[in-house]
Amino acid sequence: MSSVIAVVFGLLGALIGSFLNVVIYRVPANKSIVSPPSACGSCGARIRPWDNIPIVSWLVLRGRCRDCGAHISARYPAVELGTALFFAGVAWWVAATATLPLTTPDLLALILMAVALLYLASISVALALIDLDTHTLPNAIVLPAYLVGGVLLAASALLAGEPGRLLSAGIGGGGLFGLYLVLALVRPGGMGLGDVKLAGVLGLFLGWLGWGALFVGAFGAFLLGGVFGTILMLFGKAGRKSSIPFGPWMLMGAWVGIFAGDQLATSYLGLFGLA
Repeated sequence: MSSVIAVVFGLLGALIGSFLNVVIYRVPANKSIVSPPSACGSCGARIRPWDNIPIVSWLVLRGRCRDCGAHISARYPAVELGTALFFAGVAWWVAATATLPLTTPDLLALILMAVALLYLASISVALALIDLDTHTLPNAIVLPAYLVGGVLLAASALLAGEPGRLLSAGIGGGGLFGLYLVLALVRPGGMGLGDVKLAGVLGLFLGWLGWGALFVGAFGAFLLGGVFGTILMLFGKAGRKSSIPFGPWMLMGAWVGIFAGDQLATSYLGLFGLA
């Protein structure tokens, strides 16, 4: 059953990925994400509906515009495929965490949790690529996540009879926001306010899931970012003062915390006989 759910949500993810391509391009440029319709960047011809099927259309057209033959970046189908796999993984993980049999409130709580995590997956893809492209994390994407994520997670916790999750979510969101704010103030330019605002969102989700997810997700960002920066310096691709977007590593660390935070935290504590 989990496999079927993963396939269905994978197809949904491909469709969402197609929309995220629009978001990634237009939001940093302060353009509407709903109009005008998608068009070729070279000749301006509007993309036909049958040429806008995720992944498939790019393959059929061999990465070329039907009208002018201009090259279409392979990043478009890559985003669609990546989002499809991301959605499939989230759906599978949520289904695998379900404890049967489910009461109606439990089922509704599980659905709301899945929607919240799929929403986070969507903005994770958009924010990571926007940060890589522009070194910014747009408020238009980050700030609404506080409301959307907060409402969905709060409703899920209350339906599941777990109001304690609201407290841990608040602690996680406020704690990570405060940590990143201190880092931004201590080292101006090293940490942007976009990172601070994103930290609050990620802390909200991680704290809601539990302390293991929160600590692993928070630490994972610095570990992954540090390893990547060190590799770049070793190969001469960056220096100590090079500006490297941190948003993608915050997001990657958060998802490590979501998928494996409890297991990693338990294993780590077990090394010291504390688990």
